Amino acid sequence: MLDVIEAIDAVDWGAVPGRPGWYEPARAAGGLRALARAANLVEAAEAHSLLGGGGLTHGHSAAVFPAAVVAAPLLLDIARTGHPAVRDTALGLLDEALSSFPHAGYTRVTTPHGTAVPVCCALAHHLRARADRLAGLGGRGRSLLADAAGHWRFEIRECVADGGGTAAFGSLAGHFPDGVHAAELHIPGEITVLVEVALEYPPAKGSTEACLRVAGRYPGELPPGAVLFPAECGERVH
Repeated sequence: MLDVIEAIDAVDWGAVPGRPGWYEPARAAGGLRALARAANLVEAAEAHSLLGGGGLTHGHSAAVFPAAVVAAPLLLDIARTGHPAVRDTALGLLDEALSSFPHAGYTRVTTPHGTAVPVCCALAHHLRARADRLAGLGGRGRSLLADAAGHWRFEIRECVADGGGTAAFGSLAGHFPDGVHAAELHIPGEITVLVEVALEYPPAKGSTEACLRVAGRYPGELPPGAVLFPAECGERVH
């Protein structure tokens, strides 16, 4: 657990953005340390009161802060090695964070997939990256993975013209729902909403390769390396 404490202390929680008067960096750092050290239900509950009361989320108002994205890998490490009550608390905090809404002005974070990724999609990425670990934590871990799947991400590799639109080939993380949906197209320095996107064919088992059909757009408008996220995630705001 010493490694987790060191990782918590290595973060400048005061530099993580959050709505003033709501986000409390000291609660984020102190709550994570307390949870990592907790050895029983009471100590886990005390840590939760810090983290869910302005550290990572504000439970009473169902708000989530960008700090939750930074904390997600730490919570997953704590869940794997801690007391059962600690595990349940860590997973519960991740569940709260994924289902809560960020405040205006603090709805997006920088990740390897872009500089303005919706908070919920960034959280989902951390959960998917540790899918095997989460699945091994029982029903709650598997439920988190199922919820994360709805915050899909598609990275374009190449495109070809397809009738009045474009067939985009690339890598799909998560689950693209049935039907036609709006999506955000992220290229460096720009976000564009694509109104009609549908899954042309899903990944085969064990693969991430998929094809999306984008209506009313030409291949040149969908460059290789661009990333798509659900438009509804970009609209989430407290």
